[in-house]
Amino acid sequence: MQQIVDLQNDPEFQGMDVQLLSIAFDSPEEQVAGAEEYGITNIPLLSDTDKSVSEAYDVLQWAVASGEPGHTFVLVDEDGKIAWIRDYGAPENGGVMYVPVEDLRSQISESLN
Repeated sequence: MQQIVDLQNDPEFQGMDVQLLSIAFDSPEEQVAGAEEYGITNIPLLSDTDKSVSEAYDVLQWAVASGEPGHTFVLVDEDGKIAWIRDYGAPENGGVMYVPVEDLRSQISESLN
């Protein structure tokens, strides 16, 4: 959840006109507890317990051993189509679970242009 906190608190990211939200298999109660623990106040945390959103955006192709999505970012355009997608947890993308905010800003900015 630190990634969400850092994006929430980054003024440059917040100025990009991109709506950030987190989607996870965690229950709504777990999401609320996590938000309280980490101080997440401005980012919607959505629960995908039935996996329908993860399946619709095909992020389970990078699922970790538990079957949960990895560390995937999806940029959806105004028409609801995927404009950019990247799973950073996948070995071919670096195998990381935290991406420097500067890197995300740069990559998302490139996709917006």
